[in-house]
Amino acid sequence: MSAATIRPATPADLPEIQRIYGHHVLNGLASFEEIAPDLAEMTRRYTALIEAGYPYIVAELDGKVVGYAYCGPYRPRPAYRYSVENSVYLAPEAARKGIGRTLLTALIERATALGKRQMVAVIGDSANHASIGLHESLGFRRVGTIEGAGFKHGRWVDSVLMQRALGLGLTQPPSA
Repeated sequence: MSAATIRPATPADLPEIQRIYGHHVLNGLASFEEIAPDLAEMTRRYTALIEAGYPYIVAELDGKVVGYAYCGPYRPRPAYRYSVENSVYLAPEAARKGIGRTLLTALIERATALGKRQMVAVIGDSANHASIGLHESLGFRRVGTIEGAGFKHGRWVDSVLMQRALGLGLTQPPSA
């Protein structure tokens, strides 16, 4: 097996992105959605992020999209403009192969190049050790847990908040 290639996502990738995300919506706790969005909705979300200048990338392995990652605004208010929230999703067959690390590393680099100063991860399920461990290994620290923030698959689910400084972080004000 070859190493994953990271590249910008394109509209042609959206059916595979929809499949990957749909799997997590229906079978996991990483997303608090309960009904998998259709292709039109995934296209709308992708387009909104791309048009706003945020990075949206895919991991390709042997010619097939096996994961994707993007960041978008952490919150909509103007003072949050230097903070982003990340999302990383892998196809089930791509788990535990280092692809998530490769995607998140590339996303951190792209967000930093855009002048962002903080990256926030909102991780569904405090028992999601793989995602929490991935983020910790790339310099994120746990900044809080919202207990029972959601109810999915018959149980209360926590949201774990993790944060990582980007570039100059908090050491000085932004130049813009």
